Amino acid sequence: MQRFFDIIFSGLALLILSPLMIPIIIILKLTGEGEIFYKQRRVGKDGKIFELLKFATMLKNSSNIGTQTVTIKDDPRVLPFGKFLRKTKINELPQLLNILKGDMSIIGPRPQTSRCFLAFPNKSQLAILKVKPGLSGIGSIVFRDEESMLDNKVNRLKFYDKVIAPYKGELEQWYVKHQSILTYFTLIGITAWVVIFPKSKIYKNIFSDLPKVSKELKSYL
Repeated sequence: MQRFFDIIFSGLALLILSPLMIPIIIILKLTGEGEIFYKQRRVGKDGKIFELLKFATMLKNSSNIGTQTVTIKDDPRVLPFGKFLRKTKINELPQLLNILKGDMSIIGPRPQTSRCFLAFPNKSQLAILKVKPGLSGIGSIVFRDEESMLDNKVNRLKFYDKVIAPYKGELEQWYVKHQSILTYFTLIGITAWVVIFPKSKIYKNIFSDLPKVSKELKSYL
């Protein structure tokens, strides 16, 4: 049932958003490094590796520079037009093609690079592999300001691995346990809401049984 809605929603979104995406493609081709799409290998359902699509927002070799696959606030690797695309989340729109193809769903755990996936606890990894990764989901909503959390940290990778990844893994486990059409549509609605009101914590009121936040993350979440 979820796959049916994925096809309908992603197809309609591509059709409706094409007037926005075409000018962006032209701008990207004429600016920055001339790249339109950024392809990155991510871990999908059952451990299958697929190429996730995004509009190019960073330097070509960014995954081998600085904090590698972890992006921070005001990251110097981000190109000028890329800052706008990332802030508005427009850079994620090409993933509608991943959804239409079947590698992803509208809602699910955020697809991770192998390095970030392995930072999750083993129990979280096993749960995540049971479902398709999503364009949005409870982990994406709760950690939508993740780049700011990593800002000014002396050891950003350590903070991600030891503080962010464990709780994000628990959130994704929660999603897998509660996966249903109701959860699917509820998370779509919450995603739309936080795009309009980015400071909103509405998910806390709707999902009262989310995993308890660690003391290290309380000031952020």
